Amino acid sequence: MIKIAPSILSADFMRLGEEIKAAEAAGIDLFHIDIMDGHFVPNMTIGPSIVEAINKITDVPLDVHLMIEEPDKYVKDFINAGADYLAVHIEASVHAHRTVQVIKESGIKAGIALNPATPACSLDHILQDLDFVVLMSVNPGFGGQSFIPQSMDKIKILKKLIQERGLSTLIEVDGGVKPDNARQVADAGADMLVMGSAFFSSKDYGTLTKKLREVLK
Repeated sequence: MIKIAPSILSADFMRLGEEIKAAEAAGIDLFHIDIMDGHFVPNMTIGPSIVEAINKITDVPLDVHLMIEEPDKYVKDFINAGADYLAVHIEASVHAHRTVQVIKESGIKAGIALNPATPACSLDHILQDLDFVVLMSVNPGFGGQSFIPQSMDKIKILKKLIQERGLSTLIEVDGGVKPDNARQVADAGADMLVMGSAFFSSKDYGTLTKKLREVLK
């Protein structure tokens, strides 16, 4: 089953607790949490304390995406805060293999994220160690952007690599995913779909989630 992961970056932070409860009631699979430092990407968001607070009010797994410089300094903070999935960017991680091992040794899912211009082959020597890969289908930093069409080919290339090696690594696609293109993204090889504004701007999270389940059958 394709996993649906609303990105809380697009939620109403004045009502964040209510938003999380409403999305949980709609039957989503994960909460995607973008962590930005204002250096690796041109935006700043939240830190471990907010992740910890979210973890206290939901049983839905937390998918934490570190868009930060020097992620090695902070992975344990987010593990301790309650992350169930944790991804760092290959472009920001000097010792990606070691970082992935630290995450896996904590008992949670370890992932690597790739920016739109970073080729799938950059994972050639670490793919077998990953539980999931985050493919950015927009340039990271801000929500509400349009899906980059070339991302479809990249999803297909990565899926082929995973299948050829007999791996169970999941592909998460993050950026510009909405009901209109969800089926196409899934058909290309995605296992996890991150939705920000397309989810939280809808008037009825339950109806939207039901529609997505039908589209993704």
